[in-house]
Amino acid sequence: MSIPKTANIIVIGGGVMGASTAYHLAERGVKDVVLIEKEEFFGQGATGRCAGGVRYQFATEVNIRLSLESLPMLERFQEEFGQAIDYHQVGYLFLLTREEDLDVFQKNVELQHSLGVETEWLTGDEVRQRLPMMNLDDVIAATNNRKDGVVDPNGVVMGYIGAAQRLGVRAISSVEVTGIRVEEGQIVGVETTAGTISAPTVVNAAGPWAGQLGQMAGVSIPIEPLRRQWLTTTPLPDLPPDFPFVIDFAKSLYFHPEGRGLLTGMSNPNEKIGFGQGIDPDWEIIHMEAAIKRLPLLEKAGLASHLAGLYEVTPDAHPIYGATPVEGFYVVAGFSGHGFMHGPVSGKLMTEIILDGEYKTIDVSMLDLARFEEGRLIHEYNVV
Repeated sequence: MSIPKTANIIVIGGGVMGASTAYHLAERGVKDVVLIEKEEFFGQGATGRCAGGVRYQFATEVNIRLSLESLPMLERFQEEFGQAIDYHQVGYLFLLTREEDLDVFQKNVELQHSLGVETEWLTGDEVRQRLPMMNLDDVIAATNNRKDGVVDPNGVVMGYIGAAQRLGVRAISSVEVTGIRVEEGQIVGVETTAGTISAPTVVNAAGPWAGQLGQMAGVSIPIEPLRRQWLTTTPLPDLPPDFPFVIDFAKSLYFHPEGRGLLTGMSNPNEKIGFGQGIDPDWEIIHMEAAIKRLPLLEKAGLASHLAGLYEVTPDAHPIYGATPVEGFYVVAGFSGHGFMHGPVSGKLMTEIILDGEYKTIDVSMLDLARFEEGRLIHEYNVV
């Protein structure tokens, strides 16, 4: 694999964050942008191993604003890029079974309404009427937003990669960054398995591996990898065609339509930090027992596929945007399980901070790296 010896800007990580950033930089007229991905294909890391959900329902203003900018970009995606991404607005239904969640979610809905997000509050009886095929006796209430839904992650990544390449971006796969070169506090380039590239600006969009890249540059980035797994079923003909994305919030158990079957997953609260992406068969059994109890239809389904991927977790479940103590070294990572949906706007935001020195589309300046040392954490409640 031949790589250029120099670049204007190097973006590390060929998932949705890196692809969106590379595209938006090129779209603003930046020449000599190089995108580096260690896997054979783009979007095969954390982006390719995500459930594809997109939602407006968050607990903090900044996350809601990110969705308000990013999800309409996904709605326009096929028209703008000529790439199908299968955006299905099936709705996200958060099932609430604990009294302590009610007040928090009511405040979340009020915040969402104040920002123009039309999330609806449902009673337990309304939910049971809506989903008679589920066991929902313990559900007290629920929230639903009809514009939430699911999108094909691969389509989004390939749409951005193709558009970026047409604008002159060098998108290189099967090349791993092995070192980041810093001289007198300034980025001067990267070392890779295919050689060295000199550049004054590097964007760390490496998702769960962003912390490791930070170490190469002498920067501490508090992002840890956490395994999450799910499976897809064989066709379920009895499943209604309008079945939504259902989240049993207390259990972090979720279901959404996938082809003619279902995709279902459940977060393991005892999962250990690590880069392993193998299936945990013991947890799969626990997950399926809980899933069948909630949705008995699953007893009739077979296993079509199962997969594990990595969340990129920060201490406050919010991403990190912007500059680092090393001049020319930027980071966009740490989305804690909801990065895919915010990928479109995040690439635009990174372009603004690099080229303009400020965020223009949304003020995400509070989501800087320095907040962790300075104790300015902003906690997100709606994490699945």
